[in-house]
Amino acid sequence: MSDAEKPIDDLAVALFAELFMAEQLSRARLSRAMPKGMELSHFSVLNHLARLQEERTPAQLAKSFHVTRGAMTNTLNKLEWAGHVHIRPDWDDARRKFVSISPAGRAARDAALQATAPVIAQLAGTLGIEKLRAALPVLRALRAELEREG
Repeated sequence: MSDAEKPIDDLAVALFAELFMAEQLSRARLSRAMPKGMELSHFSVLNHLARLQEERTPAQLAKSFHVTRGAMTNTLNKLEWAGHVHIRPDWDDARRKFVSISPAGRAARDAALQATAPVIAQLAGTLGIEKLRAALPVLRALRAELEREG
């Protein structure tokens, strides 16, 4: 490695270290704010289905969240048990299922949004709008690059 590459490597390592720590701390803080029984993974799936407003297969959801099918099946089973999603068979291919958010799931998602909004607003207010505006394009570009590389 050349001396010119060293500062870039150090900067990249520092960036990812900060991202990992911020992710861990934000997950912990948001988890504490979630309504009783709601996990971040549950909220994430409910929020995704609510925004899409259409059914998805468990495999599609697993791909969207970059988790294994087994992990997604576990999350979906918990959500179905709670009445937050409907899981139905594919009428054309009995091996496949479709998942949709239920009215109770929409209500649970809305309650989680309401519970976490003050936490997010407080953090955003502390940082300030200019820092948020400056960080967002970099984070979006980083995410897009990571998605492209798979």
